[in-house]
Amino acid sequence: MRFALSTEQKELAASVHALLSSADLQAVAARWAAGDHEPGLDLLGRLAKIGVTELAEFPVELVVVFEELGRHAVPGPLIESYAVAPALGITGDLATVALPPHVPYALDADVAAPYVVDGDAVCRAEVGAPLTSVDPARRLFEVRPGEWVGTASDEALDVGMLCQSAQLIGLGRGLLDRASEYVTQRRQFGRPVGEFQAVKHHLANVLVALEFARPLVHAAAVTGDTRDISAARVAAADAAWLAARAALQVHGAIGYTREHAMSWALLKVKALRSAWGTQTWHRRRVLTSLRSR
Repeated sequence: MRFALSTEQKELAASVHALLSSADLQAVAARWAAGDHEPGLDLLGRLAKIGVTELAEFPVELVVVFEELGRHAVPGPLIESYAVAPALGITGDLATVALPPHVPYALDADVAAPYVVDGDAVCRAEVGAPLTSVDPARRLFEVRPGEWVGTASDEALDVGMLCQSAQLIGLGRGLLDRASEYVTQRRQFGRPVGEFQAVKHHLANVLVALEFARPLVHAAAVTGDTRDISAARVAAADAAWLAARAALQVHGAIGYTREHAMSWALLKVKALRSAWGTQTWHRRRVLTSLRSR
């Protein structure tokens, strides 16, 4: 399948990128992780003004936006609010949804209106205890079904997985950008480490993985097929994880520190890699689909 973004889609990506580039995302993420949502909510409000909350019926545009949201490691229940909630008929400014068993906990249920899918029912959620997350900016909460509000749609889980795949591609791209810039600054033996062939090969492998996975995500957005979505998710998660490992390796120990902006993206990749279904589950779904045809 040949696929190229339209001029309008490229302009949408550029608009989101410009807005997010003007924000101090490291400070936003740190304050969000500490329970101070004001800077993050202000940023989400600015995103809403350029229309990112109105794209639920346009999966390719959703993917374009989520690549940029991932690239800048924006915190908050973005997938749930912009994609999953509309698919379930949930309205409102900010919502979070748990979809057991693949999404057993609600993200940021202390700031967003919480819901849970219980079988084929959509219910308001009764929020329980907060949980410890790999990514401090992904604040998870136990939830229980409460008041019934509607009937669940099978598409909601898949659109969440699709947007997560795009988010992972964006995270990988952001990590590659940081690593590519840093290797021109870090020096060993009197030379930038980016001049060493082994480093070039590492970063080239990341670029190849991301460029392979990205069209799979776009194709899945076009077809909406469950097999395509799972295949895209597997490729995107693997590529983002490769990017995270390579970025950490070229940065050295500084990449581990909370004070470094890259650490927020690293932790988000690690957390998302096992969210919205494991890699094993997605591979099994692809295999089952192939065997049934």
